[in-house]
Amino acid sequence: MNWPLELAVLIAVAISLVGTFLARYAAVRLDWLDQPNHRKVHANPIPLLGGIAMYMAFLISVLVTDSRTVLAEGTTVLIGATLLLVVGVIDDQRGLSPRTKLLAQASAAILLVIGGGGVGFFPFGWMNLAATILWVAAICNAMNLLDNMDGLSAGVAAIACAFFTLLALLQGQIWVSTVAAVLLGATLGFLRFNWNPATIFMGDAGSLLLGFLLAVLALKLRFPDVDPRRTWPIPLLVLAVPIFDTTVVTISRLGRGVPITSGGRDHVSHRLVRLGLSVRQTVGAIYLVAALCGGAAIAVLFLPSLAYVYGLVALIGIAGLVALLRLEQVELSDTGQVARAYGRQHAITRRVGHVLRPFGVRVVKQPHVHRSWGKLIRERRGQVSAAAPLWVRPRERAETSSRQ
Repeated sequence: MNWPLELAVLIAVAISLVGTFLARYAAVRLDWLDQPNHRKVHANPIPLLGGIAMYMAFLISVLVTDSRTVLAEGTTVLIGATLLLVVGVIDDQRGLSPRTKLLAQASAAILLVIGGGGVGFFPFGWMNLAATILWVAAICNAMNLLDNMDGLSAGVAAIACAFFTLLALLQGQIWVSTVAAVLLGATLGFLRFNWNPATIFMGDAGSLLLGFLLAVLALKLRFPDVDPRRTWPIPLLVLAVPIFDTTVVTISRLGRGVPITSGGRDHVSHRLVRLGLSVRQTVGAIYLVAALCGGAAIAVLFLPSLAYVYGLVALIGIAGLVALLRLEQVELSDTGQVARAYGRQHAITRRVGHVLRPFGVRVVKQPHVHRSWGKLIRERRGQVSAAAPLWVRPRERAETSSRQ
């Protein structure tokens, strides 16, 4: 069945609206709720089945819209998406280790390569496979990390889907435009219930699903008649917001001695709130940045020469670096995280701190060692709070503890 793309989006929105409403009701009945804790910003339990609602809306809509084309080119994509959805559901309910989720992401990436949709510009197959796994895992985890505030991850994903749809239509790519448009509708329907104040969350099931499908769209988007030197930044620009948020969080956690996989209130969105924006203003500002980066991706196709393309990319890169340095100066004393500053992690922390300090990044907040830290150090047996002064050497911490 072949329906117009606009109708496909409307069908996906309608199914997603109904599905999300039913999923919210079912989650409450089944007690499938995201419980508040010290690392999260919501104060009440929130239903968690939004990812399943988006998946059903996407699957039904994409099959009734252009099932022959989708199945011919993307059966392994649908299998990989289903795999990550199941893994995300289990993680939401019982919790899975980062290693297990990474293995699932690698498996989905391998399925993508088997279906002919992986990275293909390296001379050796193993290099293309490794690059595909790295890309899929990076975008899946970036979208997972971005899901930290009401409406943020779904809205950014919707904006990315809108630009992928536009870029695919410009190149006449039916598969990419269909999948991106239907995913846009599924996220918009869910966003109606996820907008602040959210009444349902997508959970890891939804964020892994969105991350995988966005990674696939970026890989399948082709520009056969355009110089590859011009087009390689396009997927990075469309997905600039989740990539930037992950970069900020990774650098910040290394600088504070916090495990990278440790959740907490240290994302770009949380820092903007600390700078005085409301939740809705913060999400709106990030939407605007995502739209500007998507517009830059389209502009890349029409700029007169490569010099202009690389000049635009360099300008965006400089703006991102300035933003990173400014955001790293935001106070992060109550992120709900625990730092591990001994051994190898302590060495990494010190190196990152030495690199960032000349740029004015305040890795250390406190000018002295408070007596309470010594007690906390003894209780944690080598763990210190993420708010503790990271420049304090292990020997100095030991001396501080001995004085208590």
